[in-house]
Amino acid sequence: MNILTPIPSRKSATACVGALHCSLGSGRQWAKLAAEFGPGTKLLAPDLIGYGNKPGTFDLPLTLAQEVQCLRATLDQADGPIHLVGHSYGGAIAFKVATDPAYEHRIQSLSLIEPVLPTLLLESAPDRRLHDQFAELAARVRQDIWNGSVLEAIDKFSEFWCGSGPREDMSPAARIRMIEHAERLPYDFAAAFAEEDVTIAAASLRVPTLLLSGGQSPNLTQRIVRRLAAVIDGAELRHLPDAGHMLAMTHAGIINPVIAAHIARADELAGVSLAAGQPAPKLVSLAGG
Repeated sequence: MNILTPIPSRKSATACVGALHCSLGSGRQWAKLAAEFGPGTKLLAPDLIGYGNKPGTFDLPLTLAQEVQCLRATLDQADGPIHLVGHSYGGAIAFKVATDPAYEHRIQSLSLIEPVLPTLLLESAPDRRLHDQFAELAARVRQDIWNGSVLEAIDKFSEFWCGSGPREDMSPAARIRMIEHAERLPYDFAAAFAEEDVTIAAASLRVPTLLLSGGQSPNLTQRIVRRLAAVIDGAELRHLPDAGHMLAMTHAGIINPVIAAHIARADELAGVSLAAGQPAPKLVSLAGG
């Protein structure tokens, strides 16, 4: 099935961008991305369950499929095609939405910023070591939280995501926000590790896909991005050597215009497909800083 096959409402529908934030974050992280789009674009930047202004429950998601279920009310606010953007854990959820039969026909583009899809790395011995190291981190963070050692859990989590970049002191306000939502972390880890057949799902994608990574990020996510670029047909890869895992915020001025341009190209490709009644041409893969 080609997602660019004409559907009745596509020409008149308002463009919609759905942006999903990272663990311990909130929809506020996309404020600068919203400025890249004109008034004709609707941006949905929800807080995931347990983050931001969306309080947690006793039944938090344990799989990416459950995360998608929790987002259905938000995604259904879009009355036409959806451009998905996701960072880190939010990137993993965006990937799951794009491969969900309920939504795959409505996804017009996909932009993933270092998505956390660790089970993609189980296919080779070197990659498996990265997977296992991440699993060890998940176990240590989970144990700290269960023991009530929340600060220790946050320190371990933050240090890992610094990768090879410089260590930065968190502001008191940021640290408080992390403490308030730390109990959500074991659920995020569980959902990421529960996802199976990522390679098969990635190979099935037929939507213009942009992949972004930073050269100072953990080897885990850099490798996940490279694996996805090798598997997703026609994926565009952009690598920023001086950026870390939080490039969605630290390098927003660089990557947001790239994301906006990717979305604009996807809309153009969809328009060509609609006019001709044929599948849109594939994007040419490229890498750049």
